[in-house]
Amino acid sequence: MLSDTEATELLSFLTPSTRPDVKGKATEYILGLSGTSDGCRFLRSKPNLIAALFALTSDPSVAIVKDCYHVLINLSADETLHQVLVSEVNVLPVLLKKLQDPEYLFSDHISTILSNLSRLEKTCRVVFQVLQEELGLAKLVEIFCNESYNKKAKLHYLGPLLSNLTQLPQGRSYIMDHNRCVIQRLLPFTQYEASVVRRGGVIGTLRNCCFDHAHHEWLLSDAVDVLPFLLLPLAGPEELTEEENDGLPVDLQYLPEDKKREGDPDIRKMLLETLLLLTATKAGRQTLRHKNVYPIMREFHRWEKDVHVAAACEKLIQVRSVWSLRSVSS
Repeated sequence: MLSDTEATELLSFLTPSTRPDVKGKATEYILGLSGTSDGCRFLRSKPNLIAALFALTSDPSVAIVKDCYHVLINLSADETLHQVLVSEVNVLPVLLKKLQDPEYLFSDHISTILSNLSRLEKTCRVVFQVLQEELGLAKLVEIFCNESYNKKAKLHYLGPLLSNLTQLPQGRSYIMDHNRCVIQRLLPFTQYEASVVRRGGVIGTLRNCCFDHAHHEWLLSDAVDVLPFLLLPLAGPEELTEEENDGLPVDLQYLPEDKKREGDPDIRKMLLETLLLLTATKAGRQTLRHKNVYPIMREFHRWEKDVHVAAACEKLIQVRSVWSLRSVSS
């Protein structure tokens, strides 16, 4: 690893006035460092190097800026560097300002960094606070839901960012504000075929929201109607009886023969966990029973090959059998 003298020399190359070729070699070297645990440990002890590198995200050279963002993605993936990035280098205000620019070329990189930095609850609280000051959660949701907001970026990683923010009570409170139409705007992305990252981020957001039992009745009501959006990705082409079909939500009745289930096992598991969370309240259990969820789960369990997903499905089915017993005995 570099000595203090060598680190100081490297720092001297990370200035706007340095020749582009020399600057490029320096950022390329740091990119290599950031890809190893030892390199990240070294950079954690040199916040001035990270700060100089971060300043170069405004460099006129696209190649240099790209290298700098790749370094920041690597560093933000290391949880031990979160406080350095957020507190010492203070990356959040600048990143959020650039994210708002619909012409900015590196917004996907910023989305990934923000997603990484918000994974842990402690840093997530800081991200949420600065986000509210610089951008606002309303604007973030608007950017996420508008697929043409930035034609140079996909912004899929804003999905995991939203999911991370809803680990906080204040994040869930905003998303489920009954006077706004926030969670309703996210629902269509549960079947967004173009990106498993965006799709998974939205479903993770819904799962986190279902931890707040007080909102279950509202989430299942006509005001939101979350249930079909959770069930449809789990439903397949199997033929159900007429009675079973008639008991299902309209969107799940008589599905076509080419209907495909969610392809990602982690997302399937999240969907099942979300449904299981809804069974924690009487309103949730009654709705799932009334909407005839069991046939969908029965066919899903027969189809599912992943042992962990199948186990999550079995938990849900077991709860369903308890509902039936209660309804018979009542």
